[in-house]
Amino acid sequence: MAGSTEILGAIRELANLKQIERSELHELLQDGIHAALAKKHGPTVQAEVDIDENRGDIRIVLLKNVVETIEDPAREILLEEARFEDPEYQLGDVMEIPVDFAEFGRSAVQAAKQRIIQRVREGERTKIRDEFTSRQGDLLSGEIQQIERGKIVVMLNKFREAEAIIPYREQNHREDYKQGEPVRAVLKKIEETPKGPRLVLSRADPLFVKALFKLEVPEIQQGIVEIRAASREVGSRTKIAVVSRDESIDPVGACVGLKGARVQAVVQELGGERIDIVPWSADPERFAKLALAPAKVARVFSDAATKTIQAVVDEDQLSLAIGRNGQNVRLASELTEWKIDLYSSREWLERGGDIPLFQPLPEDEDAAADVQLSEIEGLPPATVAVLEAGGYRTLNDIIDLEREDFLKLPGIAPEEADRIMKLIDELTDEGGESGGTAETPDAPQG
Repeated sequence: MAGSTEILGAIRELANLKQIERSELHELLQDGIHAALAKKHGPTVQAEVDIDENRGDIRIVLLKNVVETIEDPAREILLEEARFEDPEYQLGDVMEIPVDFAEFGRSAVQAAKQRIIQRVREGERTKIRDEFTSRQGDLLSGEIQQIERGKIVVMLNKFREAEAIIPYREQNHREDYKQGEPVRAVLKKIEETPKGPRLVLSRADPLFVKALFKLEVPEIQQGIVEIRAASREVGSRTKIAVVSRDESIDPVGACVGLKGARVQAVVQELGGERIDIVPWSADPERFAKLALAPAKVARVFSDAATKTIQAVVDEDQLSLAIGRNGQNVRLASELTEWKIDLYSSREWLERGGDIPLFQPLPEDEDAAADVQLSEIEGLPPATVAVLEAGGYRTLNDIIDLEREDFLKLPGIAPEEADRIMKLIDELTDEGGESGGTAETPDAPQG
């Protein structure tokens, strides 16, 4: 059995490795010794623990009240037993019983070690929360550590102990990600997990585009120019609305940069995604006209009660205003947060402005692309029923779950959990596709 000197040395080495203060080391070791005493003598045991690092000595003394009748053996001793050691003991005295450290040194050290590890983990978790709670929307950089079931695990450059992931739904699926490559993403939120806080990053959210512009545009960093609104269809097109607090500074020009240098730097990071930059306006009718760029809008009418805009464009501007598969008007609607109905001049005159030309805006692309669990080939109906009972109905609902999450569901055996994980791997194992056209104010529009 190692003596107290060797034990102190081992614990000190562990504490130095984990960067723990000397006073905290003593506290943790005392906690470990008390835990070992409680295990041997009972949870109510009383003791004094004195640690002398200079002499390499640990002194332990049990404290027991001298009583006539024992009710708690862990902290009481009979008068006759106490007088067997010293005849002068009286009722109510406290008897000090020295304890040889060697009696339970190994278990005490193990308990202390566990407390050190636990304290370090708690400290790391607190540090992560303190560091990132107020940084939502910030751009973070790191290295792709691994890719599992479509989820990207990132090791951050400046905070390596933090767990950071880019879930499948937060990725640009036109990009090809490889292990070991550098990656940048925006902090979208912090999730609490049984293992502690986890940073959820995104390259698909409009926040990512905002963060990139903040990096490239000094006026945004200084708070002179602000991105007031953004809408995005990842990998294809983004619209941002900007406003300036200084009348002498053009917010659109600041974001574009000299010869388009600033916006092109953002476009390059987004893999050629097209970007429309428009001025923001508090007037919903004017904002809608600006948001429909590059199309030129002849007239707009608004209904505040239903938050609906009716926009009239010339015949040659209609297809431009709608955009490919309705993308331009859809993004303009998301940017303004108003429903936009488009009319050509001829249709407006024919209909008198009473009947909307378009049906309600298409559903979100991600939602439309989602797959019901009951439609996944190879997933038994019984398994689907268990998953649905647990609140999971679509592929997106389960795509970021771990094997342990499935095992928590009643009726899911380890073999079935493995089968689900394999199916998710197969469904999310798709190659990235780069491409797209970038738009700057100097580029052809349409």
